[in-house]
Amino acid sequence: MFTFGIAGYEPRWTNSPRAAEAVHGHRLRALVGRPLTGFWLVWDERDDEWFTDCPVLLDFGGEQVEINHWKFDDLSITWNTIDPQQPVDWPGFALHWRANALPEPRALLGLPLQDVELRSWSGDDAAHGSLEVGFVLPEGRIAVHNALDENGLSFGPPDPLSRPVTRRTPR
Repeated sequence: MFTFGIAGYEPRWTNSPRAAEAVHGHRLRALVGRPLTGFWLVWDERDDEWFTDCPVLLDFGGEQVEINHWKFDDLSITWNTIDPQQPVDWPGFALHWRANALPEPRALLGLPLQDVELRSWSGDDAAHGSLEVGFVLPEGRIAVHNALDENGLSFGPPDPLSRPVTRRTPR
């Protein structure tokens, strides 16, 4: 199993919207009400940018969700398995975890999670059926989506071609 150079990481791949909902929907929704207390990205030291092939970590009041996209339709969600204080060992790259590296999610730190969305891309293109995990907070949204064999992040409302897989969390 490829571990993305992360000690102790064992991705748990699903590749359909229904499978992801069945395996992770309940636990994702259980995060509602918890504050966003941190997020971590793997950073490429040479290029001084986010290394999009490694998981995105979001911490909600001590519960860490680890999201990773691979290939065109694989999504791994794991829980509390990655220690961002440990090094990332990927041959040919100088990588490390960076906490709260981007301004958009940094502005949401401390806010309570209001909803979690699992969405599927319905566009008529190579991304059709790829999954996005969205976290809705009072002043914004963080979504981790499949950017065709790597992770992508977006911070605005969902695209109209992104269809909900999960039911909305009652408020």
